[in-house]
Amino acid sequence: MTNPLLPDLGQRTYVMAILNLTLDSFSGDGLLQKAHPLEETLAQARRFVAEGADILDLGAESTRPGARPVSAEMELEALLPVLPLLRQELPNVVISVDTYKASVAEACLQAGAQIINDVWAFQKDEGMAAVVAKHGATVVLMHNRSAHQTEATALGGRYVDVHYDNIVAEVSAGLSDAVHLAQIAGIADERILVDPGIGFGKTTAQNLQLLKHLARLRELGHPILLGISRKSFIGYTLDLPVDQRLEGSLAANAWGILHGADVVRVHDVLATVRLARMLDAIRAA
Repeated sequence: MTNPLLPDLGQRTYVMAILNLTLDSFSGDGLLQKAHPLEETLAQARRFVAEGADILDLGAESTRPGARPVSAEMELEALLPVLPLLRQELPNVVISVDTYKASVAEACLQAGAQIINDVWAFQKDEGMAAVVAKHGATVVLMHNRSAHQTEATALGGRYVDVHYDNIVAEVSAGLSDAVHLAQIAGIADERILVDPGIGFGKTTAQNLQLLKHLARLRELGHPILLGISRKSFIGYTLDLPVDQRLEGSLAANAWGILHGADVVRVHDVLATVRLARMLDAIRAA
């Protein structure tokens, strides 16, 4: 079955561009920090689409470790002015909203969003699945596990207290459970994507292991979205700050594309689009 929003899934790589409508993005690209956030958001969206982005992913709550929670009202204050303008100016681009709150998803889907990117895979808000199903939307279900943030240690990464006996098997099982919830709610199989949740409740070593065995998640039977852009596991591996992680991000995305990722979620759109198109061309030769 084919997803009508993303009809070429499995035939080429889709690039999802990150639009952070936040004050505290870990990568320093929060658009609410700008003097004219609405104009800056539209300009960045136009640039991303010109660079080849297939999907714009709007988020109004930072999901970085230690970020302060944001109310649904605050999320909507940032998102609702932007969505109709993007829908009008860029009618051919797919719009995703990064939220785990059902009320935010409901309002954004009514305002023109087509994908809900839920970093908690229905764990935080039981009403989310019903909202997605009602609107016939596409959903990204990401693996996540709560953890207490600690300082970086020799073990690598900040989440040194999260234990997995077999991270690949446990992530796969968690995503399978989330897919089952989506199906029970009436969300069509072709509208479900899964995300291994690289960087969420996992150490650097665990992130690398999960990425190494990404192909195992193909057994779930759903397209894979991979979000590794500029993340801390790259910084810890290469000992680099967030503004110097382009090459590490490209390397990780290249590995992901070659091992099953159908969509890559990124900050650096142009470089990633060129990478993906080259890899797609080689695979199709």
